[in-house]
Amino acid sequence: MGVDRRELAAFLRSRRERITPADVGLPTGPRRRTPGLRREEAAQLAFISTEYYTRLEQARGPRPSREVLAQLARALRLSDAERDHLHHLAGAPPGPPPGPSREVRQSILDLLRRLPQAAAIVTSATFEVIAWNDLAAALMEDFSALPRRDRNLVRRVFLGPHPQGRRLYGVSDADAFARNSAQRLRAAAARYPDDPEMNELVGDLLSGSEEFTRLWASHDVRAEPTLCKTFQHPVVGPVTVNCDVLDVTDRDQQVVIYTAAPGSPSEEALRLLSVIGTQRMDVAN
Repeated sequence: MGVDRRELAAFLRSRRERITPADVGLPTGPRRRTPGLRREEAAQLAFISTEYYTRLEQARGPRPSREVLAQLARALRLSDAERDHLHHLAGAPPGPPPGPSREVRQSILDLLRRLPQAAAIVTSATFEVIAWNDLAAALMEDFSALPRRDRNLVRRVFLGPHPQGRRLYGVSDADAFARNSAQRLRAAAARYPDDPEMNELVGDLLSGSEEFTRLWASHDVRAEPTLCKTFQHPVVGPVTVNCDVLDVTDRDQQVVIYTAAPGSPSEEALRLLSVIGTQRMDVAN
């Protein structure tokens, strides 16, 4: 494939002009005339020379290498779709994304906040909880109080902790979740073979869990959906919820929504949790 230099130049210019200096931590300055970043600033952020970047925007540059394209995509804060477009314009079809996306769309974050009677989380392809609403924190745990590493559900189900012997918040389908998560993680590992965090996670699970090692060795990649589960909550007791999963395909993420049947004791339990939040009423002060 050849380089479409005119389109590449126009695309780079349009992406550069939409970024403000404040977006990337640069001073605005009193005499700034150009919209967005200056060429030399974009070049600096991409770790290339200003002359080289200028030639690209003037449709006079050579074909950029994949390394340069990756640096430009990072410097210009391109989305996954924009990154792919950049590669096609440069005559270098994009390879797989380097790792699972952790950026949650604003519309999804707004959705979580608009579900006050449902517990909802967003998970990445590695089962990391990357967004949640208040009721999910009350039902499961306060994810904001955890380091990022400990927000991973597959790590938790296989490696713990399991307080009072409760595996994964005491959910009734913990064993099924363990089996399904191992299958889905194997498929995700194939999609992101060069992601260091993915490789570290799989390595930790293989070295720390005989159960995961056995499931991983089966090479199964098909997971069955879970439609209903019961949480054993330390304060309000058992909470039975319907489990609905929405795929965010462009980010390789899932929105998991837990709702209780109307008029059920579990609905009352969720309503109570929405009031008490993440405070531990079962622990003496």
